[in-house]
Amino acid sequence: MNIIRRTLDIDADTDTRLRQMAYERGQDVAAVLAEAVALLDSVVDITGPDIAEDRLRLDAFKQTRSAVPLDEVKTWVASWGSANELPRPAPRKIG
Repeated sequence: MNIIRRTLDIDADTDTRLRQMAYERGQDVAAVLAEAVALLDSVVDITGPDIAEDRLRLDAFKQTRSAVPLDEVKTWVASWGSANELPRPAPRKIG
């Protein structure tokens, strides 16, 4: 592995957490940071939003007025993993 030295300015709380995570994993801070960057790269699309897809969905909503209200989605997601997990809310005409 080719090592490149970088200097980062981070706050004291982040430094403490990084050191703690490294200790708990038996790794050095650089390894923890490398894993964090790999995880971030796997879940964040840095190319930006897909505006065309957003437009298609908005146009479909304007035609059908079918959607799931945000509060219902939040309640459904909050129930995940609980003993009373809710079924996926169904879209319906709104507005």
